[in-house]
Amino acid sequence: MTGPILALDAAGPACSAALWREGRIAAHRRQPMQRGHAEALMPLVLDVLAAAGTGFPELRQVAVGVGPGSFTGIRIALATARGIALAAGLPVAGVDSFSAVAAALPDALRCGRSLLVAIDSKREAVFGQYYDPDLSPQGEALTLPPEALLARRPPGPLLIAGDAAALFPAPADARFAEGDQAVDATSIALLAAAGRALRAPRPLYLRAPDVTLP
Repeated sequence: MTGPILALDAAGPACSAALWREGRIAAHRRQPMQRGHAEALMPLVLDVLAAAGTGFPELRQVAVGVGPGSFTGIRIALATARGIALAAGLPVAGVDSFSAVAAALPDALRCGRSLLVAIDSKREAVFGQYYDPDLSPQGEALTLPPEALLARRPPGPLLIAGDAAALFPAPADARFAEGDQAVDATSIALLAAAGRALRAPRPLYLRAPDVTLP
C-alpha cells in the first residue's frame, strides 16, 4: 500500500487520529476524554490532515480501531472511517485494540517474555489477550476478572500492558509496562502500513451490551 494512510480510534478513554506517509507518522492528534467522542473525532481528523498538508483525495487507505473497548466509541470511529472511505472511494481496514497496544511496546521490553494485553471494560471482567514473545496470539481473546486471566498465563516471564494493567496484582516473574498504555491511532497507522493485524472493519465487542431490547 503506497500513499498516505489515515488512522483513527475512539475505543478507549481518548480520541486519536494519525496520518502515516512515506514511512513515518506525519501528523498525530490525541484528546483524552470519557464522553464526547462523536463531537471530537472528526475535528481531530481534519486537524491531522491540515498538519500533514494533505487532504482526503490524496489518501490511499483508512484504518480504524475496532475494539474491544467502549461500545459507543467503537461505533463512532467505525462510522467515521466508513463515511470517509465511502466519500473518498478508499479501502478501510480494522485493527483490534490488543494488537495496537502490543505494537507500541519496545522490543527490548518484550524480549523473552510472554505478553498479556489487558483492556479496561469498565466492569469487573477485563478484556485480555495473551501473546508469545514474537507477538503471535496465544488462543482467543478472553473476558475475565484479572485474577482469572492470570490463572491462564503461560509458563515463564510475563509482561502485562494495556489500560487495565493497573487492575492486576503483581504476580511472581511478571512486570508491568510503564507509561500510557491506552490504544492510539499511531499504532493503528503503523500496523496498517505494514499490513499487519488487519481485520474487517466490524466491531469487536467481546461482551454483550449493557442495554438490550425487551
